[in-house]
Amino acid sequence: MQAVIDLRSDTVTRPTAAMRAAIASADVGDDMFGEDPTVRRLEEVVATRLGKPAALFVPSGTMANQIAIRCHVQPGDDVLCSDGAHIKWYEAGASAALSAVQLVSVGHGGLFTADELTATFQPERTDHASPPSRLLCLENTHNRGGGSIWPMHQLYEVARVGRQLGLRLHLDGARLWNAAVALGVPDAEIAAPFDTVAVCLSKGLGAPVGSLVCGPQDIIHRARRFRKMYGGAMRQVGVLAAAGLHALSHHYGRLAEDHHNARRIAEVLSDVPHVHVIAPQTNILLFDLRPPLPDAAEVTARLKAQGVLCAPFGPRRVRLVTHLDVSHAACEEAAQRIRQVLCDATL
Repeated sequence: MQAVIDLRSDTVTRPTAAMRAAIASADVGDDMFGEDPTVRRLEEVVATRLGKPAALFVPSGTMANQIAIRCHVQPGDDVLCSDGAHIKWYEAGASAALSAVQLVSVGHGGLFTADELTATFQPERTDHASPPSRLLCLENTHNRGGGSIWPMHQLYEVARVGRQLGLRLHLDGARLWNAAVALGVPDAEIAAPFDTVAVCLSKGLGAPVGSLVCGPQDIIHRARRFRKMYGGAMRQVGVLAAAGLHALSHHYGRLAEDHHNARRIAEVLSDVPHVHVIAPQTNILLFDLRPPLPDAAEVTARLKAQGVLCAPFGPRRVRLVTHLDVSHAACEEAAQRIRQVLCDATL
């Protein structure tokens, strides 16, 4: 029987033996009282890496983003984001439900320009007829953009114009680590233009759970209240923070391997008839299926039968994500199985 190769997401990783040992030996206390030393250490480490004064550990990336949004806005405000933003597609309508804001799309395809931002921006009107644009949210890397990276000059220019327009700035940096590794820049350089930044430990870094929202002391003080309000306050949670610390120390440096493996799979699939491969910049690979190939649901079902798990990402688009739990050899094997399924489907 063929081994199953799971490329659905980088969230499917399991803790390594060394990470489990770190979890088991974690020094813990009551985090609601601010007394969990491992949580405090994780928050200090991440805040320092991102060049921010403070950080707050939360259970998920969605909670990190939603707490940050709530800290910046008033009910009825507009939040500007890309048309494919995670906060728009994958957070269960939380921005509307929890902060009573509208998400307004800027540009097309994930990244956008300063001119597109300016064209979308809505100032506060004297007649108060239209909702004012209050917050700009960027995503780096961009999931629906195929793990695309904001070029540094474009990131800084969009942030600069956003600041000139009077917008507050939040970065959904769930995969910021991947962007930093791919660009060869410090994490803090990507985070620098933003008031708040959310980062995730349970994607490419391989921790089982956990994200952080980072920013100024006053915002993080408010964020603690919203964490409690949203049900994210925890007690002896150093067992999870220990996994995050281990991941940052031991798994960050290997993220480039995931990027290499995604490029290798793309190379193997590049000449398959009726398949358009979107060149990966990090660890996310998208490919589009053109007739006469079946749709994404059918192709992913056939891949599953061959022991390769991928995700439909639209009617005719498939996403796969390389990660800690799939070796170079496994990615090579997956690429050949995917190629064979796609070639057979055209017969």
